[in-house]
Amino acid sequence: MRLPFLLALPRVLRHSAAIGADLPPDEAVVLDAPDAALRTALASAAGGDHGPARELLAATREHTQWELRDGYVSRLAEAALHNPGWLDAWLAGSPEDPDAALVRAELCVGRAWEIRTAERAGHVSRDQFQAFFALLEDAAPVIGRAAELNPADPVPWRIALVHAVGSQAPREVFDGYWARALACDPHHYGCHAAALQYLCAKWHGSHEEMFDFAESAAGTAPPGSKLHALPLLAALEYAVLSPSPSAPAGPDPYAPRVEAAVTRALDLSAAYGPGSHEAAGFRNHLALMLLRTERWDEGLEAFRSIGVHATKYPWAHFGDDPRQEFLDTRSGVRIHVATLTPFFGRPPQPRTPPAPAWTPGAPCAVAIAAARPADVAQAALMCGVSLRTAPATATHTYVEAVPEARPAKRSVLSTEDPLTAAADNFTTGEKWPTLVLRHTPGRCGFTLFLKGRPLAAHEWNAASPAPDHTTVTATAEALSRAFARTDPRPLIHILRSTGNPPRHQADLLAALSLPPLPPGFGDRPEVLDTLPDSRLLTRRGLLAGMRSAMTTQDGEHPPSPDSHEPRTPRWWLFRILALLLFTGSAVRGWSGPDTSRAGATVVTVSALYVAARLAGAWRQRRRAGGGTAPAPE
Repeated sequence: MRLPFLLALPRVLRHSAAIGADLPPDEAVVLDAPDAALRTALASAAGGDHGPARELLAATREHTQWELRDGYVSRLAEAALHNPGWLDAWLAGSPEDPDAALVRAELCVGRAWEIRTAERAGHVSRDQFQAFFALLEDAAPVIGRAAELNPADPVPWRIALVHAVGSQAPREVFDGYWARALACDPHHYGCHAAALQYLCAKWHGSHEEMFDFAESAAGTAPPGSKLHALPLLAALEYAVLSPSPSAPAGPDPYAPRVEAAVTRALDLSAAYGPGSHEAAGFRNHLALMLLRTERWDEGLEAFRSIGVHATKYPWAHFGDDPRQEFLDTRSGVRIHVATLTPFFGRPPQPRTPPAPAWTPGAPCAVAIAAARPADVAQAALMCGVSLRTAPATATHTYVEAVPEARPAKRSVLSTEDPLTAAADNFTTGEKWPTLVLRHTPGRCGFTLFLKGRPLAAHEWNAASPAPDHTTVTATAEALSRAFARTDPRPLIHILRSTGNPPRHQADLLAALSLPPLPPGFGDRPEVLDTLPDSRLLTRRGLLAGMRSAMTTQDGEHPPSPDSHEPRTPRWWLFRILALLLFTGSAVRGWSGPDTSRAGATVVTVSALYVAARLAGAWRQRRRAGGGTAPAPE
C-alpha cells in the first residue's frame, strides 16, 4: 500500500516548496477568531466585567445587525458556560435587558447540549437524556422571555428552533417557531441553518425535505447572501454527517444536488475577498466537500481563500482538536496535489492573490537563549531556517526567524512555526535553555527547549479562565529547573494570571531574571534588525552546513594538519558525526536498487574527505604527544 506513495515521493520533494507556500503558516491560523470588539468583550467578561458585552449587543440591536448579533450571542454564552458570574451580575442589575436575557436563553440551551454531548443517541446514557430534557424544559420560558423583550429580533427564534430539535418538538411547534423567525428576518442564515437541522433525516425530516428546503431558500436569497451556501450545508449533512447503514443500489440519487450545492458555494465564495472573516464558515465547509469529491486543486484554492480563519465546524466532527484537524487536512491536500503534479510539470498557480507575509495582529515570535550569540550561531549551522541574532545581555541572545521567499522543503512541510522548529534543532546537544515566546492579540505564550526537547509550554488567553493548577505547577517547576530558580511559587502565580497576556509574559521574564522582550515585539514581525550587533544567519543546505561546521567559531577554517593548534571537542564531534553521516549515505547509495550514481559518488568523496581530515588531525596529535582525542562534550 505504501508503494504508490514511494513512487510519488520524488514529485512531493520537488514540488512541496511551491505548492501552498503562499498559505498562512500554521501558527497564524486561529480557530473561530473573534473580531476586535468581541475579543474585548470576552476578555472583560473573563475578568468579571459585563460592560463591554452589554455595549456590544446593544449596538447590534440598535442597528438591526442580526447576523452579527447571533454570532456574538453564541460566543458570549459559550464564555458564560463555565464562568457565569459576569452574566449573573448583568441580569441582577438589569433583569429586563433584552440582550442579557438573550445570552441567558442561549446559555440555558447550551448547558443542556453540554450534558447530552454531540454523540449519537446510542452513545448517550439514560441519565444524560433525562438531564438534557429537564434542562430544555427549564429553558423554554427563558427563550420566550427573550423574544418578548425584543419582538423584532430573530435570534430568540433561532434558539427556539435549536430547542425544538433537541426537545423533539412536534411539527406544528416547529412550524410556529419558523413562522415567527421568517416574520423577523426572512433571510437570516442562523435561523435557516437551525431549521435545516430539524428537517434533516437524522432528526425529524428526510434527505428530500432537507434539500428542498435548502434549495428553496437559496433560490429566493438576495445576491451575496450566505443563504446561497445553505444547500452546501445540506450536502455536508447528507454526504458526511448523516448515518448511512448501507449504500443504495445504483447511482446516488442525491449526487447531482450535492454537486450543484458545491458549484453554488464556489460562486458565492468568489463574491467575497480572500481571507474574509464573514465567509469563513461556509468556506471551511466548502473545503471539506471539495476534498470529499477529490477536487484537490480546488480544495487547495479553498484553503487559500480561508486564510487564517479556521472554524470549529466541520472539523470538530473528526477529532477533539478541530484546529489541528484543519491544519492536518490542509497539509494533506498540499502533499496530495504534489503527488499529482508531473515531476517536470508546473504546479497549479493560485487564483487568489496570496496573503501578505505579515499583517498587523499576526503572530510574532522571538527566542531568548541563555548563551552567547557565537554559541547560538555555531549551534544553528544546519537548522534549515534563516535566523537573526542579537545580544540581549553578556550571557543571553535574542533569536528570530527571518522570512524567506523560497523556504527550505523540510520547513515547508513542517507543522511548527519556523522559530520553534529551529529552536528544536539548535538546542540539541546544548546545555543552555531557550525560551521561544509568541504574541498574538489576546494571546501570549512560550515553549521551553533544553537539549532539543520541548520541556514545557503555556499560553495566556484573555478570553479563557485560569488554567489547571496541576498543569501550571509542572510548567513552573520545569522553568525553575532550567533557569536555576529555587522557588517556583511566584511562577505559578504568573502562569495562572488572566486578563493581560502581554503583561503576564513580561512578568515571567522578570521572575526568571531573563532580559525583557525586545522593543517593538508584537508590533512588527522582525524586531532584531535595529538592535546593536544583530547578525543574520543565512539558511544553509546540508553540505554547506557540514562545511561550516568544519570551521572555528569565528567562521575561519581550522588549522591545517601541520598546525600545532589543538582541536576543540566540538571540532572532533562535528567531524565524527559528519563521517558517520556520509559513510551511511554512501553505503545506502551504492547498495540501493534505484540509486543515483552521481549522488552516491558525492557522498563517498565527502566521506573520504572527512576521514582524511580526521586522520591528519589524529597524526598531528600523536606527533604532539597528545595521546587520545578528547571525549566530545
